[in-house]
Amino acid sequence: MTYTLPQQNAATISTLNDLAPLANYSLVDTLNCDPDATQNGVDHGPRQVFSGHYVPVNPTPIQDPEYVAHSQTFFSELGFSDNMAQSADFMRLFSGDTSQVPPPMRKTGWATGYALSIYGTEYIQQCPFQTGNGYGDGRAISVLEAVINGKRWEMQLKGGGQTPYCRGADGRAVLRSSIREFLAQEHMHALGVPTSRSLSLYVSKTETVQRPWYSPGSLSHNPDRYIYEPTAISTRVAPSFLRVGQLELFARRARVNQHPKALEELEKIVLHAIDREYPDVIDTLLPTPDKVVLLAREFQGRLASLVANWIRVGFCQGNFNSDNCAVGGFTLDYGPFGFCDMFQPYYQPWTGGGRHFSFMNQPNAAQKNFEMFCSALRPLLAAHQDHLRALDQVQNEFPKVMNKQMKTIWAAKLGLSILAEDVDNTEADEAAFNTLLSELLTLMQQTPVDYTIFFRELSSIPKDISPLQKSFYQNIPQNTANDADPALWDKHWTQWLENWKTLLFSASNNNATLPRSSDEISKQMKKVNPKYILREWFVAPAYQQASSGDYTLVQELQAVMTQPYEEQSKLVEDKYYRLKPAEYFEVGGVSHLSCSS
Repeated sequence: MTYTLPQQNAATISTLNDLAPLANYSLVDTLNCDPDATQNGVDHGPRQVFSGHYVPVNPTPIQDPEYVAHSQTFFSELGFSDNMAQSADFMRLFSGDTSQVPPPMRKTGWATGYALSIYGTEYIQQCPFQTGNGYGDGRAISVLEAVINGKRWEMQLKGGGQTPYCRGADGRAVLRSSIREFLAQEHMHALGVPTSRSLSLYVSKTETVQRPWYSPGSLSHNPDRYIYEPTAISTRVAPSFLRVGQLELFARRARVNQHPKALEELEKIVLHAIDREYPDVIDTLLPTPDKVVLLAREFQGRLASLVANWIRVGFCQGNFNSDNCAVGGFTLDYGPFGFCDMFQPYYQPWTGGGRHFSFMNQPNAAQKNFEMFCSALRPLLAAHQDHLRALDQVQNEFPKVMNKQMKTIWAAKLGLSILAEDVDNTEADEAAFNTLLSELLTLMQQTPVDYTIFFRELSSIPKDISPLQKSFYQNIPQNTANDADPALWDKHWTQWLENWKTLLFSASNNNATLPRSSDEISKQMKKVNPKYILREWFVAPAYQQASSGDYTLVQELQAVMTQPYEEQSKLVEDKYYRLKPAEYFEVGGVSHLSCSS
């Protein structure tokens, strides 16, 4: 089977020597270093970090690294030569050995601390010292910040070894979890969802670590055995890796005046976040209180849009704590994530996630993170009551903004121009849309429906429900199915389809432009509703095969999942556009998974 990636641009960076002059370390050059840090980056044991924004840390290279994959798409965007991914100097750096980088690149990386809030509640229990001063990048080490083609990027090794924040863990990532994140980041980018990006992935040919995981076919809720897995280092890239939890850490210290520079360190990291993530929308000449309120408003919009897009493509982050919430408003930290197969509002891939981080509750989880974000900004406005009131208003508006984003994405998935900015909607339009959507979500729960296949088939604007029935699950485990009569389902679906078409082609839906044709609507819907998603039962065989040194399936998934809206070959369609097989329901590591990585 042959797979092709989109045509790439000409490369301008072929070696690390070409990349080195672009290095520009804004974080370590402008923020505060931990005063207790070592000068040489040898700082790999768990300890408390009481102040400073970062700790210099040398990554620990994996032994005998072997190339697994790189993102051809992202390499092209950066102007990197594809050959560079397997060159000795590139592999050395991005498998954890920074000792031979060309100047002005630096031989020491850095790790950062952050606080943890879970669904709006502050925690310090996860810190081994019970103080909050030992929580942060336990195995993620940034090794480069560079300005490439006018855009700033930070490159971070995941699985790069122990840091002071490692909490006693080994600092490693295994090949299984590294493949999942590597594929997911580029898939989400192709889906049009803001995300960190994947650069490269290398595996050790000799080094393994022990992790809890599931026996083949296990129905256990949690892993039922320990296995040895190959270690790997994936490099993820983003404009920054600043998290809501990071701002929280410095705000918590400022609130209690934990040290003389606590408030100053909070202000410095907030202003740094603005410079890194919002340079084009927040004027650098504004006073700090104005910047802070604008930051909240900008992040509000990005966060609401992000989570609405998660719902659009069927993605559940699984563990949406504040420390997994990027200040830049993009998807970060692909741990126990998953994509919906059968639609379930409370779909939750992570066994430890609970309903609060489940699929359709993600807008509420986002609101909790936004509240913690606003709380972290408040110490900077203590002497500015007008700005505090403005910040409170921005925080209180989040549910309204989130609700509007959700209505917009549902309308887009259904091909409706209702709620578009250039459409004057009547109360009747709004009521018709709300009724249609409510009936749909109810039907999708009553009938076991594949989320992705249903909306993709709907995008063809079928004459009857026959194409939609491709998305209906049958013969699945009893506790996940509904006992309703299939004939009754068909009757309800037929009526819903007629109601949808009536609204779809009504004059009120087309009052912004001339009436649209079915082909035009279908084409637009297929840009919103993907055909291919990264289902866990596609990924599991790929990482299982890769553990034996065969990366064929990884490369195959990379090619298919970076073109998720395209009509690909019949072979691809037969393999990757189908219902989840019954034998995979309730299987550990496929239908649900732990945080083991």
